[in-house]
Amino acid sequence: MPRPRQPGRHRRPEPLVTPEGAPALVLAVPGTPSAATRSLAEEVVSIARSELLGLNARIGYLDGDDSDYPTLRSVLTQTAEERTARYEQAVAAGVEAKEPDGPVAVVVPLLAGPDSALLRQVRQAVMDSRVAAELTDALGPHPLLAEALHVRLSESGLARADRARLFTVATAADGIILASVGGDEAVQAAGITGMLLAARLAVPVMAAALDQEGSIVAVAEQLRSSGSQQLALAPYLIGPELDPGLLDAATKEADCATAEPLGAYPAIGKLALSKYTTALGIAPQQPQGTPAR
Repeated sequence: MPRPRQPGRHRRPEPLVTPEGAPALVLAVPGTPSAATRSLAEEVVSIARSELLGLNARIGYLDGDDSDYPTLRSVLTQTAEERTARYEQAVAAGVEAKEPDGPVAVVVPLLAGPDSALLRQVRQAVMDSRVAAELTDALGPHPLLAEALHVRLSESGLARADRARLFTVATAADGIILASVGGDEAVQAAGITGMLLAARLAVPVMAAALDQEGSIVAVAEQLRSSGSQQLALAPYLIGPELDPGLLDAATKEADCATAEPLGAYPAIGKLALSKYTTALGIAPQQPQGTPAR
Protein backbone atom coordinates (compact mmCIF):
# COMPACT_ATOMS: atom_id res chain seq x y z
CA MET A 1 0.00 0.00 0.00
CA PRO A 2 1.33 3.49 -0.75
CA ARG A 3 2.29 5.47 2.31
CA PRO A 4 0.18 8.54 3.09
CA ARG A 5 1.76 11.90 2.30
CA GLN A 6 3.44 13.31 5.35
CA PRO A 7 3.56 17.00 6.19
CA GLY A 8 6.93 18.58 6.82
CA ARG A 9 9.80 20.36 5.21
CA HIS A 10 10.46 17.60 2.64
CA ARG A 11 6.97 17.77 1.20
CA ARG A 12 6.78 19.54 -2.15
CA PRO A 13 5.16 22.97 -1.64
CA GLU A 14 1.85 23.61 -3.35
CA PRO A 15 2.18 25.67 -6.55
CA LEU A 16 1.43 29.36 -6.20
CA VAL A 17 -1.47 30.95 -8.05
CA THR A 18 -1.07 34.00 -10.29
CA PRO A 19 -2.57 37.13 -8.72
CA GLU A 20 -5.71 38.44 -10.41
CA GLY A 21 -4.92 40.95 -13.13
CA ALA A 22 -1.24 40.06 -13.20
CA PRO A 23 0.63 40.91 -16.42
CA ALA A 24 1.63 38.25 -18.90
CA LEU A 25 5.05 36.64 -18.93
CA VAL A 26 6.39 37.04 -22.47
CA LEU A 27 9.43 34.95 -23.32
CA ALA A 28 11.62 36.81 -25.83
CA VAL A 29 13.28 34.19 -28.04
CA PRO A 30 16.38 35.20 -30.03
CA GLY A 31 17.82 33.61 -33.14
CA THR A 32 16.28 32.22 -36.30
CA PRO A 33 12.85 30.70 -35.56
CA SER A 34 12.42 27.00 -36.26
CA ALA A 35 10.32 24.06 -35.13
CA ALA A 36 13.09 23.07 -32.69
CA THR A 37 13.26 26.60 -31.28
CA ARG A 38 9.49 26.71 -30.84
CA SER A 39 9.47 23.33 -29.10
CA LEU A 40 12.21 24.48 -26.71
CA ALA A 41 10.43 27.76 -25.91
CA GLU A 42 7.10 25.99 -25.37
CA GLU A 43 8.73 23.58 -22.94
CA VAL A 44 10.30 26.45 -20.98
CA VAL A 45 6.89 28.17 -20.79
CA SER A 46 5.25 24.90 -19.71
CA ILE A 47 7.72 24.57 -16.82
CA ALA A 48 6.96 28.13 -15.72
CA ARG A 49 3.20 27.49 -15.84
CA SER A 50 3.58 24.37 -13.71
CA GLU A 51 5.26 26.46 -11.00
CA LEU A 52 2.69 29.30 -11.03
CA LEU A 53 -0.89 28.24 -11.72
CA GLY A 54 -2.90 30.51 -13.97
CA LEU A 55 0.18 32.14 -15.46
CA ASN A 56 -0.49 33.86 -18.76
CA ALA A 57 2.74 33.00 -20.58
CA ARG A 58 3.44 33.77 -24.23
CA ILE A 59 6.30 33.51 -26.70
CA GLY A 60 7.59 36.28 -28.96
CA TYR A 61 10.43 35.90 -31.46
CA LEU A 62 12.97 38.62 -32.17
CA ASP A 63 13.18 37.48 -35.79
CA GLY A 64 9.64 36.19 -36.16
CA ASP A 65 7.41 36.41 -39.24
CA ASP A 66 4.03 36.99 -37.51
CA SER A 67 2.58 33.84 -39.07
CA ASP A 68 4.05 30.70 -37.57
CA TYR A 69 6.41 32.67 -35.33
CA PRO A 70 4.83 35.85 -33.91
CA THR A 71 7.22 38.71 -33.28
CA LEU A 72 7.79 40.02 -29.79
CA ARG A 73 6.29 43.35 -30.85
CA SER A 74 3.05 41.78 -32.13
CA VAL A 75 2.69 39.54 -29.06
CA LEU A 76 2.94 42.56 -26.76
CA THR A 77 0.42 44.52 -28.85
CA GLN A 78 -2.04 41.62 -28.88
CA THR A 79 -1.64 41.09 -25.12
CA ALA A 80 -2.45 44.77 -24.49
CA GLU A 81 -5.49 44.65 -26.78
CA GLU A 82 -6.85 41.53 -25.07
CA ARG A 83 -6.50 43.08 -21.62
CA THR A 84 -8.40 46.19 -22.74
CA ALA A 85 -11.10 44.04 -24.39
CA ARG A 86 -11.61 42.01 -21.19
CA TYR A 87 -12.13 45.18 -19.19
CA GLU A 88 -14.58 46.63 -21.71
CA GLN A 89 -16.56 43.39 -21.84
CA ALA A 90 -16.81 43.33 -18.06
CA VAL A 91 -18.06 46.93 -17.97
CA ALA A 92 -20.58 46.24 -20.73
CA ALA A 93 -21.88 43.24 -18.77
CA GLY A 94 -22.34 45.38 -15.68
CA VAL A 95 -19.60 43.60 -13.77
CA GLU A 96 -17.58 45.72 -11.42
CA ALA A 97 -14.06 45.74 -12.80
CA LYS A 98 -10.90 47.61 -12.02
CA GLU A 99 -9.52 49.62 -14.90
CA PRO A 100 -6.26 48.04 -16.09
CA ASP A 101 -3.10 49.70 -14.85
CA GLY A 102 0.53 48.73 -14.45
CA PRO A 103 2.55 46.76 -16.99
CA VAL A 104 0.80 44.66 -19.60
CA ALA A 105 3.66 42.17 -19.64
CA VAL A 106 7.00 41.24 -18.14
CA VAL A 107 9.42 40.40 -20.94
CA VAL A 108 12.04 37.78 -20.04
CA PRO A 109 14.87 37.27 -22.58
CA LEU A 110 15.67 33.60 -23.20
CA LEU A 111 19.39 34.16 -22.61
CA ALA A 112 21.68 32.43 -20.12
CA GLY A 113 23.93 35.48 -19.89
CA PRO A 114 24.05 39.11 -21.01
CA ASP A 115 24.34 39.78 -24.73
CA SER A 116 24.17 43.52 -25.31
CA ALA A 117 23.30 43.23 -29.03
CA LEU A 118 20.39 40.85 -28.44
CA LEU A 119 19.17 42.77 -25.39
CA ARG A 120 19.11 45.96 -27.48
CA GLN A 121 16.90 44.12 -29.99
CA VAL A 122 14.53 43.07 -27.22
CA ARG A 123 14.42 46.59 -25.80
CA GLN A 124 13.74 48.07 -29.23
CA ALA A 125 10.89 45.63 -29.87
CA VAL A 126 9.31 46.59 -26.55
CA MET A 127 9.62 50.28 -27.41
CA ASP A 128 8.19 49.77 -30.90
CA SER A 129 5.14 48.00 -29.47
CA ARG A 130 4.25 51.13 -27.43
CA VAL A 131 3.05 48.78 -24.71
CA ALA A 132 3.79 49.25 -21.02
CA ALA A 133 6.09 46.29 -20.35
CA GLU A 134 8.88 45.49 -17.91
CA LEU A 135 12.10 44.01 -19.29
CA THR A 136 14.19 41.74 -17.08
CA ASP A 137 17.87 40.81 -17.25
CA ALA A 138 19.19 37.56 -18.69
CA LEU A 139 18.68 34.40 -16.62
CA GLY A 140 22.24 34.08 -15.32
CA PRO A 141 24.58 33.89 -13.64
CA HIS A 142 22.89 31.50 -11.21
CA PRO A 143 23.75 28.25 -9.36
CA LEU A 144 20.98 26.45 -11.23
CA LEU A 145 22.81 27.09 -14.49
CA ALA A 146 25.94 25.49 -13.03
CA GLU A 147 23.80 22.45 -12.23
CA ALA A 148 22.41 22.42 -15.78
CA LEU A 149 25.92 22.61 -17.27
CA HIS A 150 27.02 19.73 -15.01
CA VAL A 151 24.10 17.61 -16.20
CA ARG A 152 24.77 18.33 -19.87
CA LEU A 153 28.46 17.42 -19.45
CA SER A 154 27.59 14.18 -17.66
CA GLU A 155 25.02 13.29 -20.35
CA SER A 156 27.83 13.55 -22.92
CA GLY A 157 30.13 11.37 -20.81
CA LEU A 158 32.42 14.34 -20.09
CA ALA A 159 31.85 14.59 -16.34
CA ARG A 160 30.86 12.36 -13.47
CA ALA A 161 27.21 12.73 -12.57
CA ASP A 162 28.07 12.39 -8.88
CA ARG A 163 31.52 12.88 -7.33
CA ALA A 164 30.54 10.72 -4.36
CA ARG A 165 30.21 7.56 -6.46
CA LEU A 166 33.15 5.20 -6.67
CA PHE A 167 33.06 4.48 -10.39
CA THR A 168 35.08 6.57 -12.80
CA VAL A 169 34.28 8.00 -16.21
CA ALA A 170 37.14 7.31 -18.58
CA THR A 171 36.19 10.21 -20.85
CA ALA A 172 35.68 12.74 -18.03
CA ALA A 173 37.33 16.07 -18.81
CA ASP A 174 39.99 17.54 -16.53
CA GLY A 175 39.42 21.08 -17.82
CA ILE A 176 36.26 22.84 -19.00
CA ILE A 177 35.94 25.70 -21.49
CA LEU A 178 32.71 27.55 -20.74
CA ALA A 179 31.67 29.02 -24.10
CA SER A 180 29.44 32.10 -24.24
CA VAL A 181 28.40 34.71 -26.81
CA GLY A 182 28.01 38.41 -26.17
CA GLY A 183 31.55 39.69 -25.78
CA ASP A 184 33.49 40.55 -22.63
CA GLU A 185 30.42 41.17 -20.47
CA ALA A 186 29.09 37.72 -21.30
CA VAL A 187 32.47 36.11 -20.53
CA GLN A 188 32.61 37.81 -17.13
CA ALA A 189 29.09 36.65 -16.26
CA ALA A 190 29.88 33.12 -17.47
CA GLY A 191 32.97 33.16 -15.26
CA ILE A 192 30.78 33.51 -12.17
CA THR A 193 28.75 30.44 -13.12
CA GLY A 194 32.06 28.78 -14.07
CA MET A 195 33.32 29.07 -10.49
CA LEU A 196 30.20 27.29 -9.28
CA LEU A 197 30.66 24.59 -11.92
CA ALA A 198 34.32 24.15 -10.93
CA ALA A 199 33.22 23.56 -7.33
CA ARG A 200 30.82 20.85 -8.51
CA LEU A 201 33.32 19.08 -10.78
CA ALA A 202 36.58 19.73 -8.90
CA VAL A 203 38.30 20.61 -12.20
CA PRO A 204 39.36 24.00 -13.59
CA VAL A 205 36.72 25.90 -15.56
CA MET A 206 37.48 28.97 -17.67
CA ALA A 207 35.07 31.12 -19.70
CA ALA A 208 35.66 32.16 -23.30
CA ALA A 209 33.73 33.86 -26.11
CA LEU A 210 32.58 31.95 -29.17
CA ASP A 211 32.07 35.22 -31.03
CA GLN A 212 35.55 36.61 -30.37
CA GLU A 213 38.26 35.28 -32.66
CA GLY A 214 40.96 33.38 -30.80
CA SER A 215 39.20 33.44 -27.42
CA ILE A 216 38.41 29.71 -27.28
CA VAL A 217 41.89 28.68 -28.46
CA ALA A 218 43.60 30.99 -25.97
CA VAL A 219 41.66 29.52 -23.05
CA ALA A 220 42.32 25.95 -24.29
CA GLU A 221 46.06 26.68 -24.39
CA GLN A 222 45.93 28.21 -20.92
CA LEU A 223 44.18 25.15 -19.49
CA ARG A 224 46.61 22.77 -21.15
CA SER A 225 49.64 24.75 -19.96
CA SER A 226 48.33 24.47 -16.41
CA GLY A 227 48.11 20.67 -16.63
CA SER A 228 44.70 19.86 -18.11
CA GLN A 229 45.00 17.38 -20.97
CA GLN A 230 41.44 16.23 -21.67
CA LEU A 231 39.35 19.33 -22.32
CA ALA A 232 35.62 19.70 -22.90
CA LEU A 233 33.65 22.64 -24.21
CA ALA A 234 30.42 23.43 -22.35
CA PRO A 235 28.10 25.87 -24.18
CA TYR A 236 26.82 28.45 -21.68
CA LEU A 237 23.90 28.94 -24.06
CA ILE A 238 20.27 27.87 -24.14
CA GLY A 239 20.22 27.15 -27.87
CA PRO A 240 18.20 29.57 -30.01
CA GLU A 241 20.86 32.29 -29.71
CA LEU A 242 23.60 29.91 -30.85
CA ASP A 243 25.09 29.91 -34.34
CA PRO A 244 25.96 26.21 -34.85
CA GLY A 245 28.83 27.21 -37.13
CA LEU A 246 30.55 29.07 -34.29
CA LEU A 247 30.32 26.07 -31.99
CA ASP A 248 31.59 23.62 -34.62
CA ALA A 249 34.53 25.87 -35.48
CA ALA A 250 35.46 26.38 -31.83
CA THR A 251 35.36 22.64 -31.15
CA LYS A 252 37.78 22.00 -34.01
CA GLU A 253 40.08 24.85 -33.02
CA ALA A 254 40.27 23.75 -29.39
CA ASP A 255 40.47 20.05 -30.38
CA CYS A 256 38.08 18.92 -27.66
CA ALA A 257 34.71 17.27 -27.14
CA THR A 258 31.54 19.33 -26.70
CA ALA A 259 28.46 18.99 -24.51
CA GLU A 260 24.97 19.96 -25.64
CA PRO A 261 23.60 23.48 -24.97
CA LEU A 262 21.41 23.96 -21.90
CA GLY A 263 18.17 23.65 -23.87
CA ALA A 264 14.92 23.28 -21.93
CA TYR A 265 16.54 22.04 -18.74
CA PRO A 266 13.96 22.54 -15.93
CA ALA A 267 16.08 25.26 -14.35
CA ILE A 268 15.57 27.48 -17.40
CA GLY A 269 11.79 27.61 -16.91
CA LYS A 270 12.17 28.15 -13.17
CA LEU A 271 14.63 31.00 -13.67
CA ALA A 272 12.37 32.64 -16.27
CA LEU A 273 9.53 32.52 -13.75
CA SER A 274 11.80 33.85 -11.02
CA LYS A 275 12.62 36.88 -13.19
CA TYR A 276 8.89 37.44 -13.71
CA THR A 277 7.91 37.18 -10.05
CA THR A 278 10.81 39.36 -8.93
CA ALA A 279 9.76 42.08 -11.38
CA LEU A 280 6.24 41.99 -9.91
CA GLY A 281 7.32 41.81 -6.29
CA ILE A 282 5.81 38.36 -5.84
CA ALA A 283 7.91 36.24 -3.53
CA PRO A 284 7.62 32.52 -4.33
CA GLN A 285 10.19 30.06 -3.06
CA GLN A 286 13.50 30.64 -4.81
CA PRO A 287 14.27 27.94 -7.37
CA GLN A 288 16.50 25.33 -5.83
CA GLY A 289 18.98 23.03 -7.50
CA THR A 290 20.88 19.93 -6.52
CA PRO A 291 23.94 20.72 -4.38
CA ALA A 292 27.34 19.50 -5.45
CA ARG A 293 28.23 16.21 -3.79
